[in-house]
Amino acid sequence: MGQIDIISEHILRILSHEGRISNLELAERVGLSPSACLRRVQDMERRGVITGYRAVTDPAQLGIGFIAYVTVGLSRHTKAAQEDFERLMRAAPQVRECHNVTGTVEYLLRVEARDLAAYKEFHTDYLGAFPYLDRLTTLVVMGSPKDERA
Repeated sequence: MGQIDIISEHILRILSHEGRISNLELAERVGLSPSACLRRVQDMERRGVITGYRAVTDPAQLGIGFIAYVTVGLSRHTKAAQEDFERLMRAAPQVRECHNVTGTVEYLLRVEARDLAAYKEFHTDYLGAFPYLDRLTTLVVMGSPKDERA
């Protein structure tokens, strides 16, 4: 993959915040002709630099009243145990993000639920049922003064 120059970086910054911006406006803001801008965007899509576009949603409008980050430590440190856990997380609609991390635990999850009772059910009946679970720590999100996830 080729290097990303300063103009392409600028395009990516704008698209990450305004994915539905018109090519004409994007071109104006980065100082390119519309055709040159479109070629750059299409090239970044083709090369896999841009992998998709998403709608940013308001959790409260979707009935999500509880958000937490959960650290997960496994009792077995095998590839099979990790694959089983990752498969379980992919199947859980409450798990919006699952990251394999370094440190004292293996995973960091972002979990969204209707309310505390729904999270407790997920925590106890779903996560707690995983056979190689060693420890869980739940960090409840109280507010998000900065959130740039797209």
